Amino acid sequence: MKRRHVVPNPQGGWDVVAPHADRASSHHRTQREAENRAKEIVGNLGGGEVTIHDREGRIRDSDTVPPGHDPHPPKDRKH
Repeated sequence: MKRRHVVPNPQGGWDVVAPHADRASSHHRTQREAENRAKEIVGNLGGGEVTIHDREGRIRDSDTVPPGHDPHPPKDRKH
């Protein structure tokens, strides 16, 4: 599965990085721009996971990009 992380850049803005990469895939002014680019990259690679970090570097959210497999899909709610 392909993965990208959206992480704060120490000099400002947000980076899209692959696990174990030496440098960012891309740099963006806002977290939203970086998240959108990360999803685009993962989608172009056939799907996978995008993990979004907060300003302190903690994981804030994670999204599965189709056709990737969601490790924690929402449960069916029957009314």
